[in-house]
Amino acid sequence: MQRMANGRPSQRVLITGGGGFIGSHLSELLLDGGDTVTVIDDFSTGRRQNPGLVRRVASRVPRYEVIEGDVSTVLPTLDAADFDVIYHLAAAVGVRLVVERPIHTIETNVHETSTVLKFAARRATPVLIASTSEVYGKGVRVPMREDDDVLYGSTAFSRWCYACSKAIDEYLALAYHREHGLPAVIVRFFNTVGPRQVGEYGMVLPRFVAAALEGRDLEVHGDGRQSRCFCDVRDVVKVLPHLLATPACHGRVFNVGREEPISIHALAERVIATLGSTSRIRMVAYEQAFASGFDDLKERQPDLTRIREAVGWSPAIPLERTILDLAEEIRARHELASSQGGGG
Repeated sequence: MQRMANGRPSQRVLITGGGGFIGSHLSELLLDGGDTVTVIDDFSTGRRQNPGLVRRVASRVPRYEVIEGDVSTVLPTLDAADFDVIYHLAAAVGVRLVVERPIHTIETNVHETSTVLKFAARRATPVLIASTSEVYGKGVRVPMREDDDVLYGSTAFSRWCYACSKAIDEYLALAYHREHGLPAVIVRFFNTVGPRQVGEYGMVLPRFVAAALEGRDLEVHGDGRQSRCFCDVRDVVKVLPHLLATPACHGRVFNVGREEPISIHALAERVIATLGSTSRIRMVAYEQAFASGFDDLKERQPDLTRIREAVGWSPAIPLERTILDLAEEIRARHELASSQGGGG
């Protein structure tokens, strides 16, 4: 095993969902650090044209391999002995996708996570399981702590199937840790945002930024007073290897996000002001934005005490910087599409 300039041994890394928003940033970070990265992605929500992927393929980096396909199909063709660590980021994501395709959401999240855990357990390979703040459901208190009880809405609202499916993922990972000693770490992402994120599946910040760049109305759902905490993806991916490399973190759940809440209406105002846009804000009722099966909550804010104590992590990139960098990436993406005759 080779050692890199910082003294850390290089690793053979497997990333499921490595072509996605968070996965492409993690892939790039690890490649820049000297690791060998293998990505599995069916590109159902990931993008082949993600800048990190394009740059690596174009420069023919020998330490980078992309295998296209779903996790449960590809993993049986691989040998667990070929990987030192695994990051399982593949999942059905986005409020709109969850509401419109609940069967896909449930089956993808539960079945593919089970497949990854079985694969990792063969060699007790350290594995990080990406979960979500949605697991807290409606929440029993704010800020939300990893050991809090959870409270979900009625099964009549398909939105909660995502939360339940990710909770099952967590139960499975913790069970593998307890029964088989699998070095598993679970991270609950709180509204990760930044360059390469797209808005077509309901992600709010890229929707707002794209609209502001084009001078269109920013559509705020509900009354706009619901608040969230937005954390830059580049802060997020930096902490993931530290969590996985710290034995004391194995068998535990960690919130990953920012602690500063902002209402969705205020977020729209912040985007318009930051980009100097002439756009206006238009309120849209939930019933109009989502045909059926939607339920929401007013606040979602993480308590970061556990992760600070474990690895000393706190996010550093301000929201304005994220907005500006996302805007720059969206402009570049549109320019590239236009130059290739693909329109916007």
